[in-house]
Amino acid sequence: MGRSTNDRSRWPIVNFCSSRKGSLVRRFIVAIVVAVAGGLLMALSFPPAGALRPLAVAGPLLLALSVRGLRARTAYLVAFVFGMAFFVPHIAWAGEFLGWLPWTALAVYQSVFVGFLGPALVAIFRLRVWPVWAACAWVGMEALRSRYLFGGFPWGRLGFSQDAGPFTPWVAYGGIPLLSAMVALCGFLLAEAWIRAQAGFRSTRRPNWRTTFTRPVLVVAGCALLIPLLGSLGWLTINSGSDSKVPTTVVAVIQGNVPREGLEFNAQRRAVLDNHVKETFKLAADIDSGKSPQPTVVLWPENSSDIDPFVNEDASTEIQAAADAVNAPILVGAVANGPGDHPLNMAVMWWPSNAAKPGPGQKYVKRHPAPFAEYIPYRSFFRKITPMVDEVRADFLAGKRVGTFNIARDGAKPFVLGDVICFEVAYDGLVADTVRDGAKILTVQTNNATFGHTNEAAQQFAMSRLRAIEFDRTVLSASTSGISGIILPDGTVIDKSGLYEPAKYVGTVPLMSTTTVAAWVGPWPEYLMCVAALCGIVIGFLRRPRTRRRSREKSADPVEMTAADAVVT
Repeated sequence: MGRSTNDRSRWPIVNFCSSRKGSLVRRFIVAIVVAVAGGLLMALSFPPAGALRPLAVAGPLLLALSVRGLRARTAYLVAFVFGMAFFVPHIAWAGEFLGWLPWTALAVYQSVFVGFLGPALVAIFRLRVWPVWAACAWVGMEALRSRYLFGGFPWGRLGFSQDAGPFTPWVAYGGIPLLSAMVALCGFLLAEAWIRAQAGFRSTRRPNWRTTFTRPVLVVAGCALLIPLLGSLGWLTINSGSDSKVPTTVVAVIQGNVPREGLEFNAQRRAVLDNHVKETFKLAADIDSGKSPQPTVVLWPENSSDIDPFVNEDASTEIQAAADAVNAPILVGAVANGPGDHPLNMAVMWWPSNAAKPGPGQKYVKRHPAPFAEYIPYRSFFRKITPMVDEVRADFLAGKRVGTFNIARDGAKPFVLGDVICFEVAYDGLVADTVRDGAKILTVQTNNATFGHTNEAAQQFAMSRLRAIEFDRTVLSASTSGISGIILPDGTVIDKSGLYEPAKYVGTVPLMSTTTVAAWVGPWPEYLMCVAALCGIVIGFLRRPRTRRRSREKSADPVEMTAADAVVT
């Protein structure tokens, strides 16, 4: 009687990678290959991903399969490689003009945190419903690297890949941590379904679809698909701000462009300021001709005036002329001289001459200057590693006040505008503070000229879209060189610029006062998931792995499957 074509002995790759017949080296190689694939696929899911956003679930899925059956130390190395495979392409913009050193150093630094997911998963695999614990561990890893060291680096959080799509509405119910958790949970559930299917495949000498796609496999896969399905239904609850009872106001965003790309974009600082003044005068002409409505406030980007307008009379005169021409206050991104030799990266509301108090008014100083870009921590130590630290000649000082501005003009409803500067949009607490302080509109001032035509600008603009949905607020994004635009509370982009082009946008937007669940619960979902992850890891390490009593149980038990077993079909 002939041997079935489904007989596993006829599959050489199975025999090659089997933990029982293959070497530990082969298992390790398989794990590394799967981890690299997971990191690369996850990187592809981030902006400007478009239809590739669902690939985000491949990261957790393949990471889980790659570390399955490994020891804790080996699992750390595999997870570290996974992190490198993700961060090297994801933050390629960091080396656009600075070279490989800061790019590689940042990728390694972030991957160190990702590596801890490896041993965490080794422990969590021993628990029931391990995908839930694993999703909490993923959030815990993101929480750590978003805070430590030097204030953390939250770029590349899994939730930031989902600025549109079926997962997105979760952000309105638990912020970026819950959104990351839901994407990770979907991936981990799919990993569990795959492992169970493999166990069924190996449980008989002549496997078929009945032994492979068993009811538990279908139930777990169905739970994974339920997450984006519920997310899609969540769009029904997302407020677009189109209610006629919601008050509105007219806003304007200016992108003046820069003379050149790269680190020397501000070598002609006066030209950058002139470009923004020029675009504002064009807007004023459109208002005078009736092409555009009169805005209540105009937004300029970060570094739109690198010339200190409080010291340089020419810069002050130019900004005042622009505010007078458009007859509206301008939120100017300026670099001002601080105490001593320390500069300040600030936003200042500049009022027209017919205002009650013309000229510069309220100010906001950036609360989270970027380490190694706006200041150098432990300068003497890092100078021994690279002389590049001295490219940052003076350390910017951090502000302490929340970035809110009171906008009140004759004939217009007064409101509070909340502002964050550049990378601050990635920090949950800094954005949430402005909403708690009464902001009805959020603004993001940024300068992306130092990153060329990389994906950095698209990644940051996606964060602005998510913040709009998370807090039910209109978000205005202004960049010196792009991407600038106006985003409605439901994430709809009504205007959006390209890179390295002058642009001006005017729009009527709602002044929202509602409070989303995410805004109400604040950081508590993240705190609770971190505590749950810690408890799960401790319990998992204290619990001994299950023993295998029979050879059939040995081949069928998904808990004891190796990485090679899990990924070979």
